[in-house]
Amino acid sequence: MRKGNIYSAIPERFPEEILETLVNSGRVRIERIISNSHFSPEGFWYDQAESEFVLLIEGSAALRFEGEDEIVLLKPGDWVNIPAHVRHRVEWTDPKQKTVWLAVFY
Repeated sequence: MRKGNIYSAIPERFPEEILETLVNSGRVRIERIISNSHFSPEGFWYDQAESEFVLLIEGSAALRFEGEDEIVLLKPGDWVNIPAHVRHRVEWTDPKQKTVWLAVFY
């Protein structure tokens, strides 16, 4: 058994997003992601071989999907399911507080 707290060990300052694998069964991977004003580099798009279910727990963020004009705004409790190979990017994360995500890759 493994136990933890989604809010534990969050440093005050960090230069890069924090990606922490909480569970990995080989078929499903669950990650905690912590952002602090982080966003995707200009011109960068995620294009993942796995589908991703992401739940925003704290903070706020905006996602952009390739070919879509509108961005998807996320606040605590919002989730989005991103099918494999749907290109997307993080436009921004909250500059005033840390953004905590729970991502399930399957």
